[in-house]
Amino acid sequence: MVVRDFRPADSAAIAALAQQPPAWMAEHLEAWRGAFRAFGANPKKTPCSVEALWKRVEKNGSLPSIGPVVDLYNALSIRFGACFGGEDTDRYAGLPRLVVARGDEPFDTVRDGTPVIEYPEPGEIVWQDDLGVTCRRWNWRQCKRTALGRDSRNLWFIIDRLPPMPIAELVRAGEELVAGLARVSPGIAHSIGLLEPGEEGLKP
Repeated sequence: MVVRDFRPADSAAIAALAQQPPAWMAEHLEAWRGAFRAFGANPKKTPCSVEALWKRVEKNGSLPSIGPVVDLYNALSIRFGACFGGEDTDRYAGLPRLVVARGDEPFDTVRDGTPVIEYPEPGEIVWQDDLGVTCRRWNWRQCKRTALGRDSRNLWFIIDRLPPMPIAELVRAGEELVAGLARVSPGIAHSIGLLEPGEEGLKP
C-alpha cells in the first residue's frame, strides 16, 4: 500500500485499538516459523514481526507507544495476526523488492546504540532496494535508512500473509490501515495492490 502527501495534525493521535488476535493467529505464527526455518533462520531467536509484537503483549499487557503511524500498524498487526511494515518511499533508491540474499548486501542498523553495517546470510529472504537491504529475514528487522520519521510524507506499507490467513482479511487490514491514517491526515492519496511470488520476486 502506498500513501502520498501524509501530513498529520500536530496533535494527531491514533485511537486505541483492541489488541485481540484473530482465530488463525496460532496457525499463522506456525506458518511463519516454518517459512523462516526453510531459509535457514531460527524463529526462536529472530521471530517474524507479529510474533515479536504478540510476545510483548503477552508479557506487558500492551504494546509500547512509538508514534501515531507505527502505533496504528502495530495494533492492526495484532488484530489481524499479520506482519505489517511501514517505510519512507522518498528514502528509497529504486523499487523495493523481495529477494534471496547473496550475503554481500549492506544493511544499516544499530547495535548497542551504535550505527553499524551488517550483512544477511546467503539464502536469507530480504527486502532490498538499489542501495542495500531494507528489511532482513522477510519481516524481522527494518533498516534505519528508510525508516518512517516525523517528516515522512510519502509512505509505503507491506502486510505479509501466509495461509491460513484469508485474503479477504488481508484486504480488510489494508483498508483499516488507510482509514486510520486518513483520520490523522485527511488529505492523503493512496493505492492498494496485492502482490504474489513470481519467477523474479514479487509481482502485481
